[in-house]
Amino acid sequence: QASEEASLRALESLMTEFFHNCTTNERKREIEELLNNFAQQIGAWRFCLYFLSSTRNDYVMMYSLTVFENLINKMWLGVPSQDKMEIRSCLPKLLLAHHKTLPYFIRNKLCKVIVDIGRQDWPMFYHDFFTNILQLIQSPVTTPLGLIMLKTTSEELACPREDLSVARKEELRKLLLDQVQTVLGLLTGILESIWDKHSATAATPPPSPTSGESGDLLSSLLQSPSAAKLLNQPIPILDTDSEYICSLALECLAHLFSWIPLSTSITPSLLTTIFHFARFGCDTRARKMSSVNGSSHNSVLGQERGRLGVLAMACINELMSKNCVPMEFEEYLLRMFQQTFYLLQKITKENNAHTVKSRLEELDESYIEKFTDFLRLFVSVHLRRIESYSQFPVVEFLALLFKYTFHQPTHEGYFSCLDIWTLFLDYLTSKIKSRLADKEAVLNRYEDALVLLLTEVLNRIQFRYNQAQLEELDDETLDDDQQTEWQRYLRQSLEVVAKVMELLPTHAFSTLFPVLQDNLEVYLGLQQFVVTSGTGHRLNITAENDCRRLHCSLRDLSSLLQAVGRLAEYFTGDVFAARFNDALTVVERLVKVTLYGSQIKLYNIETAVPSVLKPDLIDVHAQSLAALQAYAHWLAQFYSEVHRQNPEQFISLVSTALEAITPLISSKVQEKLLLSACHLLVSLATTVRPVFLISIPAVQKVFNRITDTSAQRLPDKAQVLVCRALSNVLLLPWPNLPESEQQWAVRSTNHASLVSALTRDYRQLKATASLPQRKVQLEDTKVIIHQTLSVLEDIVESISGESTKSRQICYQSLQESVQVSLALFPAFIHQSDVTDEMLSFFLTLFQGLRVQMGVPFTEQIIQTFLNMFTREQLAESILHEGSTGCRVVEKFLKILQVVVQEPGQVFKPFLPSVISLCMEQVYPIIAERSSPDVKAELFELLFRVLHHNWRYFFKSSVLASVQRGVAEEQMENEAQFSAIMQ
Repeated sequence: QASEEASLRALESLMTEFFHNCTTNERKREIEELLNNFAQQIGAWRFCLYFLSSTRNDYVMMYSLTVFENLINKMWLGVPSQDKMEIRSCLPKLLLAHHKTLPYFIRNKLCKVIVDIGRQDWPMFYHDFFTNILQLIQSPVTTPLGLIMLKTTSEELACPREDLSVARKEELRKLLLDQVQTVLGLLTGILESIWDKHSATAATPPPSPTSGESGDLLSSLLQSPSAAKLLNQPIPILDTDSEYICSLALECLAHLFSWIPLSTSITPSLLTTIFHFARFGCDTRARKMSSVNGSSHNSVLGQERGRLGVLAMACINELMSKNCVPMEFEEYLLRMFQQTFYLLQKITKENNAHTVKSRLEELDESYIEKFTDFLRLFVSVHLRRIESYSQFPVVEFLALLFKYTFHQPTHEGYFSCLDIWTLFLDYLTSKIKSRLADKEAVLNRYEDALVLLLTEVLNRIQFRYNQAQLEELDDETLDDDQQTEWQRYLRQSLEVVAKVMELLPTHAFSTLFPVLQDNLEVYLGLQQFVVTSGTGHRLNITAENDCRRLHCSLRDLSSLLQAVGRLAEYFTGDVFAARFNDALTVVERLVKVTLYGSQIKLYNIETAVPSVLKPDLIDVHAQSLAALQAYAHWLAQFYSEVHRQNPEQFISLVSTALEAITPLISSKVQEKLLLSACHLLVSLATTVRPVFLISIPAVQKVFNRITDTSAQRLPDKAQVLVCRALSNVLLLPWPNLPESEQQWAVRSTNHASLVSALTRDYRQLKATASLPQRKVQLEDTKVIIHQTLSVLEDIVESISGESTKSRQICYQSLQESVQVSLALFPAFIHQSDVTDEMLSFFLTLFQGLRVQMGVPFTEQIIQTFLNMFTREQLAESILHEGSTGCRVVEKFLKILQVVVQEPGQVFKPFLPSVISLCMEQVYPIIAERSSPDVKAELFELLFRVLHHNWRYFFKSSVLASVQRGVAEEQMENEAQFSAIMQ
């Protein structure tokens, strides 16, 4: 006894010291070691039992319980059975004696330790484990304790961690399933009795004159006036203990539902009771009372009641998320939906005092979240099952969902609801695809709802209707997907618009186009306000109110242009002819708008509020170009339909678009606008490919600008795009024309002179490459290399998938520059940023043009690289992990991957030197460090060596050796093979 007492005092002082803020980490480690050693001793648990019953120190109790936990989960097999019996009887007694006074975290930990024993020993050695829990629940004094034990049991035994054998897991689940009916009965009883006890005392409010209106839909939903009446009962006011017991019971149910299969043991009375509690969440009256009475106790009560609603919805959602519904449970499900839609109707009911939005704002945020989860599960998992029930009013449900969506108090809530509509639209689209015969019937049923949805979503993205909310959205900070909050809002809204367009193209178009037209009128009308001043052009709109209205209209125009671009795909393919006129109207408008913007140079205009209106004008101009670019595939289809008969209309569209683009290709234009123009040019050259492109003056102007060395160079990105466009104009085969009319000879000459002009400075570097360079000179040289290679690499990449003829011409034009690159390579071997760009270029060449380069030259390249990458050079590059040097080696290994997998005998002579480079040079350097990226490429290379060059190691085929019946085949290059396989 005395020694136990002394140990306890020592332990208490150690614990206090350990958690004291002056204790050093060194001392903490010593104490930890002491405690661990004590826990390992046989019989330490007896001390811990004494500590638990004799101390008030939380740290000591927690430590003692950890000792038990360790004993039960890791050493239980070796504990004598007499000791086990003692532990099994002492710990529950301890819990019963002290559960009222223990801090909740100690009590919960003690429960878990007892459940851990059950996990090991029930039912064989601990047969009354579960009966004890049921008894605790049934005795009013210990109901909360029993519920905590039950929830812990459900967590630890039904979903155990990995440390149990599969057989034991299955045994436990079976044992628990046998108890489910009893347990659910008990929980139903607890919730029902608390509800009934308090309902009797709840004051019934006088019938309000408006209560009749909700009856109709509700009775049709529930198919029975009595059920409707039941759900209209007033919500009782619970005392704190009852609240606590109900919340524990609902938490238990939610966990049980997560693993119990749906079956009739989940009775209608249990479901109805859960729904009673779900009403707590949408009862704003409770909150009102708490704010009127003003006492803090009451307001806490209001929050607690809201929490019961959240817990009840969590139970419902657990049931909803199960896709496998037995026949006998379907009716229950229908009843659940009906009851939840009653709640939805309650939440979205309008009356004079409240708008729907203010009602939703009053509800607990987590309740709204759970409710939205419910609606998502309903649409994604159960809609197809329920839609066939004649008594389920789907259209009315959509009307409620519509109200719920467009009155969400937060942006996140609104996003989540848009997701639900997206799921619904996907469901309709796939239903129509699978039952094309009923297409009209299905669409007629939902048409009104979809048109309403479309109109409302479009209104929501317009400042004209929704300015206050849209101005709250952040348009500066980028999220993980590299978009701002405003861009995400717009993108998600446009996805819904696009899905409606797919289902109802004519409706969607006739809804969207007039709105776009209105805003275009404002934009096109700005011309009359442009006045010439001393310094340039000025927009003569100065009144604050007019500037604000213009700002809103331009923002809306920009969004609507994005919407029109997003819908481009619904005008091409099989529907091209049917929707031709609509698409033509759009494209004509877009071409007109882009030209107008470029002609009156709105991007350079002075305005009264430059910080606001200038970005708006630039954005509209950029979006109009981007929207036109989205119609490139439509233009290509238009071209192939008309190129023989009367292409005048097509030619005029393309020529006008190019007139809009050319003035923007200048280093004086803002980058956002410049890049939009470049992308449109690339699409016209690559996707549409009209034969007359090269002869249009506007395009020739761009050629001259790019090849003129005196003109100021465009920013890198734009330069690369324009060069890609010009190269593609000359290299890509014209559609709809036979080979004989492709004029390859002329185009080849033009391409050669284009590339020659682009690489003039680069090719002159060859002469001075070997001379030592001063620092300033070196920087200039690096700039030339970077600018030239980025353009050439892009040109090669863009034709790598094209016809042989295009690739041949491309290689002829590039040949000299490629040889220059190879000659420059050794001079820059120690400048890893330069070698990185050179190897990128060579990798692209190998991937796209290796056939055109031919064997001798390829050999020369590979040989040069193998000679340059000595062991020292590799070490220098790899040692700086994550550096450019590492990337250089990775790209070199990637080039070799392309070489070793080339079929045929051509590159086989390289295999020995490739393998020796890998095994003797690279591998020893990376073996002792992590270098994950280089390792990945090295292993990929070795894999391809083996995969594509099996015969290098095994000469005869497998079949031949089987037929000869020779046991052991002679292996070639055995040393290298063994080295790789190690």
